[in-house]
Amino acid sequence: MEIQSMKELIEACESEQKTIGEIMLMMEAEKSGRDKETIISLMEERLIKMKEAVDNGKKDTSAAPSGISGGDAVKMSDYERSGKSLTGDYISNAMTFSLATSESNARMGVIVATPTAGAAGILPGVLFSLHKNDGTSYKDLVMGLFTASMLGYVIANRSFISGAAGGCQAEVGSATAMAAGTIVELKGGTPKQVVHATAIAMKSLLGLVCDPVAGLVEVPCIKRNVIGTSIAFAAADLALAGVESRIPCDEVIEAMYKIGKEMPRTLRETALGGLAMTETGKRVKEELFCRKT
Repeated sequence: MEIQSMKELIEACESEQKTIGEIMLMMEAEKSGRDKETIISLMEERLIKMKEAVDNGKKDTSAAPSGISGGDAVKMSDYERSGKSLTGDYISNAMTFSLATSESNARMGVIVATPTAGAAGILPGVLFSLHKNDGTSYKDLVMGLFTASMLGYVIANRSFISGAAGGCQAEVGSATAMAAGTIVELKGGTPKQVVHATAIAMKSLLGLVCDPVAGLVEVPCIKRNVIGTSIAFAAADLALAGVESRIPCDEVIEAMYKIGKEMPRTLRETALGGLAMTETGKRVKEELFCRKT
């Protein structure tokens, strides 16, 4: 079995009477030659690593080696407990977990690239929020990772997931799209609704540039991960309500690819444009380089 588009994915789900996660598991078994139990066990290991990154990040107040990030997950966690959050438990929890993961990455901790290290906070953010608020089992979360993998597989093969290749729309945009679709599947949505959520989320981040301050995956990357979780939940809610993307998902992915190709080099992870070239961005870079020398 080979899936090359979201259209083919929906058709496969309908013909096989399987979820998107189950199609991914089937395809991986065919490609790798491993049995499904082994593949599931390997994915369980990745979920555990995600949880460890969340747990470590939630209680760590230390700064990253660069000194430009760190400690915000603890602040967000404290704010959550105050009961003053405007976004409700699903999103505020996801924001905390996303911060925790991204800050763990900045501290050189172990994370799971979903689909990249720079966008690694979004998927665990939404997954563990569902676990906390819905009681979604770890078994179901593992299947959610297969759903996200299938969506990411199509996106990566039809476009790109690298900020250097296509801007942050390719990293945070893809991760947010994957997370949105995963939420829908875990909440019992149809494959068509999953794909609509994926399209809606991706459309919301088209054109997002990759402009890391001092070339580090911290500013503005970490907070973009956080915002991605809220977009993922919004897109999922729309799809579950029956709202559809007017532009088919495959065409949205194609648009993302074309936008990335047209994006100037200065806005594709080179730290030569955008926020990286603001007065503060340049000062941070100078201070970091002076400290190292």
